[in-house]
Amino acid sequence: MAKIVIQGGCPLEGTVRVSGAKNAVLPILAASLLAENGVSQIEEVPHLLDVENMANTVAALGAKIDWKGTTVRVDARSLFSVTPPAELVRRMRASFVVAGPLLARFGEAMIALPGGCNIGPRPVDLHIKGLEALGATSVVENGFVHLRAPRGGLRGARIYLDVPSVGATQNIMMAATLAKGQTIIENAAKEPENVDLANYLNAMGARVRGAGTDIIRIDGVDALSGATHAVIPDRIEAGTFLVAAALIGRGVYVENALSHHLMSLIAKLEEAGATIEDRVDGIKVWPCPGGRMRPLDVKTHYYPSYPTDMQAQIVAALTVAQGTSMVTETVFENRFMHVAELQRMGANIHIEGRTAVIDGVARLTGARVTATDLRAGAALVIAGLIAEGETEVHGLHHLDRGYDNLVAKFKRLGATIERFEDMGQTAKSVG
Repeated sequence: MAKIVIQGGCPLEGTVRVSGAKNAVLPILAASLLAENGVSQIEEVPHLLDVENMANTVAALGAKIDWKGTTVRVDARSLFSVTPPAELVRRMRASFVVAGPLLARFGEAMIALPGGCNIGPRPVDLHIKGLEALGATSVVENGFVHLRAPRGGLRGARIYLDVPSVGATQNIMMAATLAKGQTIIENAAKEPENVDLANYLNAMGARVRGAGTDIIRIDGVDALSGATHAVIPDRIEAGTFLVAAALIGRGVYVENALSHHLMSLIAKLEEAGATIEDRVDGIKVWPCPGGRMRPLDVKTHYYPSYPTDMQAQIVAALTVAQGTSMVTETVFENRFMHVAELQRMGANIHIEGRTAVIDGVARLTGARVTATDLRAGAALVIAGLIAEGETEVHGLHHLDRGYDNLVAKFKRLGATIERFEDMGQTAKSVG
């Protein structure tokens, strides 16, 4: 069983470069299915399990994938299926976004109900409702959603999302690029990853306006072509390094991080006592005095508010804050599973409904802990870095879904951290 072993207390110093955003790459790979002509070239693609799963999903539909380094070329001119393999879709919730492109281009899609991290119910109802507003019909049976466009194709519509779902916004936006007339998405998700998707679609020949606001307008076109696009940096990876550096750094430069994607987190880190300097091509962070944050009151919400994907990391940081903090999770249910693991390291946390009440302790101590989801894994690594003694982090398949070479990056900053693929096996190379 793979594990990460951390000797806590080693200060972080130097430069770390953030990889391309996983949550931007996934819908962009799906959007490549819309290209009837040409080949797409996607740059700054991180090597992650989720990205591999999406690439394999696209390939299973007939697209030709050529992945070299951080560049992926996608030739989707000769697709032969509208049904991605169920075993791939059920591994990852984001794979459901292939529904919109397939429905728009071929008039049909049959998609298995998706999987992903176990952090509460995230139904695809909003996706289906939006696609139905464009004229599609849907049947859910035997664990699949069967979508069909009407004769003559999808038609533009005005669609109001009950909640600003990132995935539903993406699916509707992609489907609407080939619909007849104009589509207006109201209460749309504003995440930077959706802006990146819109930029890619426009490079393919789509007409999308308003991405990044709560109203997106899409004027349908007859066809789209392959395009070249560089993916935005991963704001959650950047935020993870910022939090770690605020606790145990001597000055860490997070290269390729975009501060305007991280304003809510930066505000909280400065409130906690860290010093943040925005630079042209990254962010420099100096730690809180004594490596202990001031207590915070944090509430997750939809972008641009504090991101739910940074909740676990800030909870880990606040376990050693100078006082009592409160972190409220409003986006997902069941997203405090990391708390039990942090308690094994000496954290004083109790849950009241959707709020974690964290009484800061003087120190954490190393322990054997297990990641319960992707961001929980990152939180446990941060906890191990600040703890006294040795920490073992298990459940690394979660981390591998969303962090590109995390161990190597922390090691280059000075952390004493190793990854072992099997018990007793030599540490994995960090090159």
